[in-house]
Amino acid sequence: MTKDVIALTPKMPDINTLLAGLFAGGPDLGVNSLAEGAVVQLCAPNGRPLVSVEAPQFIQVPGEAQRLLGAEVTAPEGAYWWTEARASTAVEEGERLAGSFAGRLAAVLGGTVWPPEAAHTDVVPLTSDEVTANPAPAAASPAIDVLTDKAAVVIQDRPVVAMTSWLADALRAATENDRALQIVTPAHTRLTLPTRTALQGHPNRWVVQDPDCGYYDGLSGAELHWQGGHFTPVQSAEGNPRLAEAFKPDPTASNPTGERQLLLSFQTTHPADEHLRLGGALEAAWRALTGAPPAGWSTAEPIALPWSPRQLTELARGRAQKNAPTWLTTVGTPDRPALATTRVTHTSAGIEEHISLALGYAPDENPPVDAIAPLAETLATTHGLTSMLTTLRTARRDLTVPPRFEAPPIPLAFTLGAEAVSEIGLTRAQRPPEGLRPSRLGPTARPALHYTLGDGTDPTFWTTLQQLTQHLKASPRSS
Repeated sequence: MTKDVIALTPKMPDINTLLAGLFAGGPDLGVNSLAEGAVVQLCAPNGRPLVSVEAPQFIQVPGEAQRLLGAEVTAPEGAYWWTEARASTAVEEGERLAGSFAGRLAAVLGGTVWPPEAAHTDVVPLTSDEVTANPAPAAASPAIDVLTDKAAVVIQDRPVVAMTSWLADALRAATENDRALQIVTPAHTRLTLPTRTALQGHPNRWVVQDPDCGYYDGLSGAELHWQGGHFTPVQSAEGNPRLAEAFKPDPTASNPTGERQLLLSFQTTHPADEHLRLGGALEAAWRALTGAPPAGWSTAEPIALPWSPRQLTELARGRAQKNAPTWLTTVGTPDRPALATTRVTHTSAGIEEHISLALGYAPDENPPVDAIAPLAETLATTHGLTSMLTTLRTARRDLTVPPRFEAPPIPLAFTLGAEAVSEIGLTRAQRPPEGLRPSRLGPTARPALHYTLGDGTDPTFWTTLQQLTQHLKASPRSS
């Protein structure tokens, strides 16, 4: 198991400050580096990693510490440096070493440490026989705690598990070696939406440890046990997975919070030319639904960089030259919870952006559903919209995912871009089943179509949407 300790400082930890922190274990410990120097490890004399320290990140986006570490966390005013250490708790001294490292950074540079009780500046000499008795564990990433032929297991004890660079590295390592990524957390932990998205693909799992029912899958509710080198569902006598009691909705809950999430999933396609600027569709959606542009973006959480379509375009262009897709996360301001993931790929059709945008609302806030149709027209006429699905769900305003059942989203609207309408055939596309009558968007000669499905309260509109998509896909093109 590992333990995370984070220093939040107003000044950048320079090499001398980092060395002062790394001497928390005295002169007998060694130092190793990984990932071309992006990770520094404090090691026992036999090479066993005790603490892994990631290169400091300069956080220029407000509210990230509170979003990921808790509302009570105090971060330096303005931009600040986030330095994260992961300690191995397989060795008794590991957690205290990480606390001393972070405490020393905060003492020299000012700032705070999370969790605050971990911070100190004492030297932590090695006294455990386990340090020399056990060799260094075989793991593909400093974030991985247990590695088997079937799974890479990451154990996290944080209020919110974000898609950090640590976790992204563990996911890449697991995927490349045909292993499942399985994140084990306590029952009080929640996930960010990017982490949930990453774990949705089989065989990855969120493994929740509950004091009453043992282990269960935090996304499906299936009871789990460790078997054959990975967590796998417990089977009932009939051979079906058993649902954990901790995951089930509370039948006595008569006062739901009333919090909701507005969800948009849309795709755009652009010509692959030198004048392309990505991020325009996402910014247009953000402005239409919140009245402001996104606050920041990054390739991992915490979100570090101020919003810049130019910079993200340059990143995507560089990765496309290496035939690699680009995955991005975008965040809004603290007063209006909004979070998006974007996957940029280069296909035969051009440059595609696959965007998932979520916005959170309190019980006394009304999601701007009236803005969806005008936004659809803007995306269709200006930003190369291919398709968009808009849904509404009852879920947390802060956009985090708890380890228990949440009602699925309910469709509000579906939009087809002009190119998709042309491929299907305008006559067929504008005459769907069940009496739906789409609105035309954009030029009369080459319109996009917007289908209003409901008000977000009737789940039977999933059936309507399914019938619509089958109608649009089933038959050959007609005009």
